[in-house]
Amino acid sequence: MVLVNLAKSFLVRRGAILTTSIKQIHFKPFYQCMNMPLKKALEESEVIPDVIRNLPKDVIEIKYNAHEVKLGNELKPTDVRNLPTHFNFPYKEGKLYTVIMTDPDAPNRVTHTYREWHHYLVVNVPENRLQDGDVLSEYVGSGPPPGTSLHRYVWLVYEQQCKLNPDEKRLTNRSAEGRGKFSTENFVKKYNLGVPVAANFYQAQYDDYVPILYKQLGEN
Repeated sequence: MVLVNLAKSFLVRRGAILTTSIKQIHFKPFYQCMNMPLKKALEESEVIPDVIRNLPKDVIEIKYNAHEVKLGNELKPTDVRNLPTHFNFPYKEGKLYTVIMTDPDAPNRVTHTYREWHHYLVVNVPENRLQDGDVLSEYVGSGPPPGTSLHRYVWLVYEQQCKLNPDEKRLTNRSAEGRGKFSTENFVKKYNLGVPVAANFYQAQYDDYVPILYKQLGEN
């Protein structure tokens, strides 16, 4: 009988210890593990679903000299006339990536008959080295028409499963031909790129650089 009582006492104490230990363990909910600022920015700006359907995990670090892209901040076309001077994301060693920059608001956000007008398309980017990728569409800076308010300029990165050999026409930055009515989702499906691994975007509206860009593209 004494042994039984001792056993019961031991089990009660063990149970109390286990209960206390379990109560002290805090599991972070799944939604707190996601990149909430990125999710909020992409959904509130309607980049999801206007451009992509799925939430990327990470934010791309992008700077145009002193001007940083910050999830929808406004930059001037003058500021972004050339390729970014800094471009980084959490890449995997030895992997190849596809990078897209696109504007879903052509000619404006309400009447987007040219959605999407893509500004940059490069595949087979080794890790984060844009300069070493295979350029399909050369970089064209932001050129929102006058009176069309803010346009969204969305940067996306996709991890490739293998090296791509695209059949798309190569586009220079001296013409607007082939830029309009691009679909990021269709391109992604065609080459089985899956969900974007990283994203960022800024907004811009007309400034004095836009006519210079139009002249470069052969437009009046």
